[in-house]
Parts: sequence; C-alpha cells; structure tokens
Amino acid sequence: MSLPSPPAPERQVEEDLVRLDAYRNQLSGLVQQRQILIASRQDHARARESLDGIDRSDGATEYLLPLGGEAYVRGRVDRGVPALVGIGSGVVVEMDRPKVAELLAQRLGRLDQALRELEGQIAALDERIQIVSGRIENATRGSEAGGDVGGPQG
Repeated sequence: MSLPSPPAPERQVEEDLVRLDAYRNQLSGLVQQRQILIASRQDHARARESLDGIDRSDGATEYLLPLGGEAYVRGRVDRGVPALVGIGSGVVVEMDRPKVAELLAQRLGRLDQALRELEGQIAALDERIQIVSGRIENATRGSEAGGDVGGPQG
C-alpha cells in the first residue's frame, strides 16, 4: 500500500524546493571556488609586484624576506640571481627572473579567465534561483488565496 501522491501543484512546489536547495548548495560551492581563485590571484599579483620592485631597486636595498609562519629575515637580493618558482606538485625550479615574471603574468591571465567564467556560472545559477524562488512564491501565494493550506481555519 502506497501513500497517495500529492496533487500536481503541490508536487511541483516540492520539486522546486528540492531544486532550490540543490541550486543553493551549488552556489555555495561556486562562491567558495571564487574565494580560492581570488586569494590565488592576489598571491600571484603580489609575487609579480615584488619581483618587479626588486628588479627596479638598487643592489643595496634591504628587504624583509618571509620564512613562513610570519617570520622574516633581513636580506639583499642580487638582481642577476635567478628566482625559484613552483611549477606544481611541490616541484620548484630555478628560472631567470624575466621568465618568472612572464610565467606569473600567464598565471594571472588564466586566473582572471577562470574568475570571469566562474562569475558567469554564479550569475546564471543566481538567475535560476530567482526563477525557482518566484515560482514557489507564486504557488504558495496562490494556494494561500484558496484557503486550503494549513488546515481548517476557525
């Protein structure tokens, strides 16, 4: 023996509520991805600006060089010395600084493109959320006008 299925409008509202919940979960995931991309972009931009600043300075300029864990040492950077750059999977290679600057610029371009695409996905998903929310609101408003929601009134 199975339970009777709800009338079509109620079933549509139930389906829309499930759909709305799924869309909101997807939106939350996309927003988290956007935050990660923004942080990565900021990190890459800071690295490129630092590299440019070092190349513009004279050899006597002293810098605070980060060690990690908010610890630094004072030091000087010889402009002719290559830089070390991560290429993925924990692998770091030594490259001439102009090549590192080029690599950072390419990464920034890819991050910007990924952010644009992600913003488009977020906007499209937000539009779907608005449509489904509107349908739910209209359906519940319509059933409230009929007086059959919430049981007998007295």
